[in-house]
Amino acid sequence: MGIIVANLFITLDGVYQAPGGREEDPEGEFAFGGWQAPVSDDEAGASIADEISRMDALLLGRKTYDIFASYWPHQSGDIADALNRVPKFVVSGTMADPDWAGTTVLPDAAAAGGLRDGFGQIHMFGSGVLIRSLMAANVLDRLHFWLYPVVLGQGKRLFGTGTVPSTFTLAEPARSFPKGAVSLVYERAGEVETSEMVPTAT
Repeated sequence: MGIIVANLFITLDGVYQAPGGREEDPEGEFAFGGWQAPVSDDEAGASIADEISRMDALLLGRKTYDIFASYWPHQSGDIADALNRVPKFVVSGTMADPDWAGTTVLPDAAAAGGLRDGFGQIHMFGSGVLIRSLMAANVLDRLHFWLYPVVLGQGKRLFGTGTVPSTFTLAEPARSFPKGAVSLVYERAGEVETSEMVPTAT
């Protein structure tokens, strides 16, 4: 069985909105579109490109799909070639005729979970609403954060009230980059457990 990997560029205060450009997603009068580039570097970029090279299929929520579909079909280079080549899936209850070649519309998170039967690595980017839906359906296998040294104080945050309580384990060693970003890869580990903190005996 394959895995669904959610890749997310995220700030220290949990914002994932519009990392790539000023006009990428101005919803809610978001003032900081394009926050990622000034705190990125060649090593972080190579890490992202390596992750993209691993995917066998691309899974997106409707909002991120619209952003990607308006941009990547018109680009060239390794990343564009990979995104345009692989089968693409968008979870939407309203889309009927997707524009991006190779796209299949899925009705819900449960159907997205079924992709693991046909592909080795299904990768997502952005799509915070879908990430939460996949967690609720228990079909999200891995979270890959690129955590950037920025605090924005506004914007769409990944986790909030209603998120399914979960624990994760570190699946790969954390990796830091020259401008302060950190790559963190987590796998679902189960439910949240609680206990009392006990001082260590000396």
